Amino acid sequence: MKADLTWLDDPQTFRINQAPAHSDHRAYATEAEADQQQSQFVQSLDGPWGFQFARDPQHRPVGFYQPDYDRSDFDQLTVPGHIELAGYGQIQYINTAYPWEGKHYRRPAYSQGADQPERGMFSTDPENTVGAYVKRFTLQPGLQHRRVSIEFDGVEQAMFLWLNGQFVGYAEDSFSRSEFDLTRYLQPGENLLAVEVFKHSTAAFLEDQDMFRFSGIFRSVRLVAKPALHLEDLTIRAGVDPALTTGQLTLALQLSAAEQLVGAVQLTLQDATGQPVWTAEHALAETVKLDTTLPHVHLWNHHDPYLYRLLVTLTDATGAVVEVVPYPVGFRRFELKDKVMTLNGERLIINGVNRHEWDAHRGRAVTMADMTSDLQTFRENNINAVRTCHYPDQPVWYDLCDRNGIYMMAENNLETHGTWQKMGVVEPSYNVPGSLPQWQLAVLDRAKSNYEMFKNHPAILFWSLGNESYAGEDLAAMDAYYHQADPTRLTHYEGVFQNRAYADRISDVESRMYNPPREIEKYLQERPAKPFLDCEYMHDMGNSLGGMASYAQLIDRYPMYQGGFIWDFIDQALWVKDPVTGKSVLHYGGDFDDRHADYEFSGDGLLFADRTPKPALQEVRYYYGQHN
Repeated sequence: MKADLTWLDDPQTFRINQAPAHSDHRAYATEAEADQQQSQFVQSLDGPWGFQFARDPQHRPVGFYQPDYDRSDFDQLTVPGHIELAGYGQIQYINTAYPWEGKHYRRPAYSQGADQPERGMFSTDPENTVGAYVKRFTLQPGLQHRRVSIEFDGVEQAMFLWLNGQFVGYAEDSFSRSEFDLTRYLQPGENLLAVEVFKHSTAAFLEDQDMFRFSGIFRSVRLVAKPALHLEDLTIRAGVDPALTTGQLTLALQLSAAEQLVGAVQLTLQDATGQPVWTAEHALAETVKLDTTLPHVHLWNHHDPYLYRLLVTLTDATGAVVEVVPYPVGFRRFELKDKVMTLNGERLIINGVNRHEWDAHRGRAVTMADMTSDLQTFRENNINAVRTCHYPDQPVWYDLCDRNGIYMMAENNLETHGTWQKMGVVEPSYNVPGSLPQWQLAVLDRAKSNYEMFKNHPAILFWSLGNESYAGEDLAAMDAYYHQADPTRLTHYEGVFQNRAYADRISDVESRMYNPPREIEKYLQERPAKPFLDCEYMHDMGNSLGGMASYAQLIDRYPMYQGGFIWDFIDQALWVKDPVTGKSVLHYGGDFDDRHADYEFSGDGLLFADRTPKPALQEVRYYYGQHN
C-alpha cells in the first residue's frame, strides 16, 4: 500500500494499519524492572528530530522518507513539541470557529448530501501546513530480535508514517495513542523513521476545541518490544457487593506469541503493603478469563485512594519468566441509585474543574512537573474531580488521578462547535457528525480508543462523548457503545440539551453549561429523570466566581444536584520576549497577529498560565471545602 494524500479529505479514512486500541499497561522483563518502572522493552524516541516545514501540501518535500533523499537542508526540532512554538507557521487561538473561516468557504464532506464528498478540501489546501520529521535509530538490546511497535501518544493532526522508505500507516485522532507494528520493516543496524504531519484533515471538523491551534508531534514517542509471550490487552473489573465488604474481581486477558502460545500465566493481587491477597494460575490461551471474590476489601475514594497491585506474569514451557505486567487496582462501587449518583454507598458530590493540558512555555506538551503541580493545587483547594476537556490527556495523568483520588470525567476527542452554532445561534444545517453515516465510524473509533486505553482506571467515573457537538444518531451510537462496553460507569454528554429528541438515548446525567442556579432549581423541582451535573459553570474570566454560594446551596437542598466542573483550571497564554522592554510577558489570543482570534477569551482559568493562583481560587477553596 502507498500513502494517499486524498485520505486527508475523506472522513471515512481515519486509521490505516494501526494496531487495535488496547489497555495502557506496560510490560517488563522481570518483577525487579516492574518495581523500578524501567522496562528494557521500551526505547524512547523523544529528543531532536530532523525537520522541514512546508506552507502547504504542494510545497512539501515529496519523497523525504526515502533513505537516499538529500536532507542536508533539514532543520532540527525537539519532540515532543509544537511546530508553531518552534517558530514555524502561525500561532492562532480560536474558541468556536474554524481556523479557515473568513478565508475559505467550506462545508464538511457529505453534510450537504451523500453525493458531495468535498474532494481536495485539505489535500490541496493552500494553508494546510506540513511538517516532515525524520529520526534515525538503532534498536537497543532489549528490543532486538523481537516484535516491535511504535507508539505516538499525540500527533496533531493527521500523520503518515514510513520506516526505511516503506509506508507503514496513517492516523488522525490527535489526542489518542496511535500504535503501528514495525517488525516487518526493521533492518539490522540503523533505521530511518519518517513522519509527515498535516495540520488539517477532515479530523479538523471533529477537533474544534476552545484552544490554541497547533500541529506536530506534541507528545512522547517510543519503540516497544513484545517478548515471545505477550499480554496484548487487559480488562480489570474491580467492584464491591451492596454491603460494601466483598470485592468482586473479574479479569480478561488477551495474549499473543511470536511462535507458540505455550506456558502459563500467573496472577497475584497484592495489598498496599505488598502482601498477596489472591493468586491464580492458568494455561496460556488467546483469551483468559478469571474471576474471584475477596472478603473485606479496602475501598478506593477521594479521601482514601487505596490501590491494590495486580501482577501478571507470563512463563514459557520451561517455567522461565518471559514478561511481567503490573497494574494498580481500585475497588469501588459507583451506581445510580434512586436517581442519585453514589460512590461506595454515599452520595457523590463533584467539586471539579475542567483542565486543558497547558504549559506557558510548551503549550500542550506538558511535563510531569506540570501535572504534579496541578495535583498539588487540587489538594490545597479541595478540588476532587477533573474533566479532561475536551480530549484524552497524557496517559500518566490517569495514573496520577488514581493515586491521588481525583474523580475523572474521561472525555472523548470530539468537538464540532463551529458546524452547528454560528455567532451564538443554534444553526445545525451542516452539523457533523450529526446523523451522517459517513462520519459515524470515525467518532466510534475515538470512543473505542478512549475506552480501551483507560478502562482500568478506578478514577474514571464517567465516559464523556465529547463537547459541544449537538446531537444525532452518531452520538447516540457512541453512547450505546460505552454502555455496551462498560456497564460499570455512566455516560455524559451536555450537547443533547440542544437537541432534546435524543434525551432518552444520550447521557445518564442532565448536564448543562452555565445554567443559573434558579434554572437548575426549576429542573430539580419538576421530578427529573436524571441527576444534574454542571459540566461547565462559573466561567472564570476576569473578576469572576463571585456566585458560588448559590450553587453550594443547591447541593444542600437537592440530592439530585451533584456539583460540577468549573471552567476552567488554567489560562492558555504563552511566554514571549517583549521586543521593546526585552522582558518576558504572557501573550494571549490575538497577541500573535492571529486573525481571526478570540483574543483574551483564552484567559479564563483559576490559575494564570504560569500557574500562579488567581484570587478566585480562594472562593473555590472555601465553597468546595464545605462539601469535600
